[in-house]
Amino acid sequence: MSLKIRVIAPDKVVWDADVEEVILPSSTGQLGILSGHIPLLTALDIGVMRVKINKEWKPIILLGGFAEIENNNVTILVNGAETVTEINIEEANNNIEEATNLLEKAITSKEKIEATQNLRKARAKIQAANVLNS
Repeated sequence: MSLKIRVIAPDKVVWDADVEEVILPSSTGQLGILSGHIPLLTALDIGVMRVKINKEWKPIILLGGFAEIENNNVTILVNGAETVTEINIEEANNNIEEATNLLEKAITSKEKIEATQNLRKARAKIQAANVLNS
């Protein structure tokens, strides 16, 4: 049996495929889903969703949202998503450094929130690169 996964962003359907397994970046930690999973609604954090197709893991960066699991269907509504085929590690590390500096310099609540989100996105790219290279 397989899972039907749909990742929907405000502007497009990012992913629509059958997979063997999925690991979601839930707000309470990593959440593994196999076929036959009980119904569930969960909040998603900024992070990497990993899907297993033909025994190979593929990463997709999610920018927060919600996932509903029911009857082997996983519907994921996200603020944004990015499929990943190749990541420049040096550029990703530079993005982490830049985001860390912006967070340290942030004064207002808005600046702190934006800098924190940018840092989490940059870390997600490094995590996705690790999935690609494993």
